[in-house]
Amino acid sequence: MTKRLSIFPLPGAILFPGLQLPLHIFEPRYRELVGDALVRDRQIAMIQPKKPVEGAPLYAVGCVGKIGEIEAMDDGRYNLILEGQSRFRMIKELDVTTGFRQIEAELLPDDENAALSPIERAGFEQQARKFADRQGYRVDWDSVERLDDHALINGVSQIAPFDPASKQALLEAENLNARCELLIQLMQFYGRTDGDEEIITLQ
Repeated sequence: MTKRLSIFPLPGAILFPGLQLPLHIFEPRYRELVGDALVRDRQIAMIQPKKPVEGAPLYAVGCVGKIGEIEAMDDGRYNLILEGQSRFRMIKELDVTTGFRQIEAELLPDDENAALSPIERAGFEQQARKFADRQGYRVDWDSVERLDDHALINGVSQIAPFDPASKQALLEAENLNARCELLIQLMQFYGRTDGDEEIITLQ
């Protein structure tokens, strides 16, 4: 299924289906984008540009979000919560007269019934604990254990302190199991230290 989408290309901002992303909208073109979305379907498509420059080429995969909570300010700015709905693959960028960019895209179905095996889940949680300890994060592990597989894997993918290219790879992962495997690899990589005990990054 193809669809015309209005996009918000923001480096480092990744949204996954079922999760939320808070946004502060202040640029005139994106205020126009929000206003347009509010009178149509309340949808905004998040996608990363390949470079942090105006008009940069876009990555192929993003996520459509629906505007949930919204606060309109007197000066035209917005604070809003975008609720992830569906991943999409860009087909082409469209020539438009609007201040914001638009694309034609194919919506990508996510298998809501997909699940990790007990071994996969245990292996992920073990690596996540090691990573959190190395990074000095405080985590409520009892709450983590109560999350379903989608909320756990997608949630960590969205908030983990990885570089934009790594987070893009997580978004593009074919399925939940592939995303889990990639997350483990990234946590192992980012959790490594050199002789000076500095964290290695992919940047």
